[in-house]
Amino acid sequence: MTARIPLSYDFLPQVPAFEVRSADLVDGGVMPDAQVYGVGNVSPELSWAGAPEGTRSFAVTCYDPDAPTGAGWWHWLAVDLPAETAGLARGAGADDGGLPGGAFHVRNDFPGHRYDGAAPPPGPAHRYVFVVHALDVPTLGVGPDTPAAQVGFNLTAHALGRAVLTVEYQSAP
Repeated sequence: MTARIPLSYDFLPQVPAFEVRSADLVDGGVMPDAQVYGVGNVSPELSWAGAPEGTRSFAVTCYDPDAPTGAGWWHWLAVDLPAETAGLARGAGADDGGLPGGAFHVRNDFPGHRYDGAAPPPGPAHRYVFVVHALDVPTLGVGPDTPAAQVGFNLTAHALGRAVLTVEYQSAP
C-alpha cells in the first residue's frame, strides 16, 4: 500500500477547531454518489457550530489532496459567507444564488464557479476534505477568478478556526 501524503492543514498555523456536520456526509466515510461529479454532482448539506468569538465571515472549501497533480485539486470554494451563517443547504453550491448575503463561488479546478464533486482517476481512493473556515474579516478580498492557491493563502492569513470533515471516493476500475 502506498503511503498517503499528509493533509496540508496539518502544516498550517494551528487554529481552534469547531464542529461541522452533514446530513449527506459522514466524517471518515465514503462520499455518496449524489455528491460525485458526473453522477449527482450536488453539494452536500453542511451545518456548523462553535466558531471562535470574533468570526466575521466564513468560507467553505472542498479539496482533494490525492489528485495526481502535485498540487491537489480544488472542488469547491465559497467565500464571504456572512458571520451569522450556520450552514449551507444541499445544492447550495450549484451557483451563487444558493449562497447567503454577498457570498460567491471562486473558480474551482474544473474550472467552474460552483461545487464540482469527486472525479478521481481509477486507482486508490481519494480524500475529499470539506472545511469551514472561520475568518477575522467580513470579506476575503478575492474575486470570482482568483486562483485557488491565492484564496488558500488568504484563508490561512485570516483563519480564526477550522471545522474539517473528510470523506473518500474511489472510481471503478
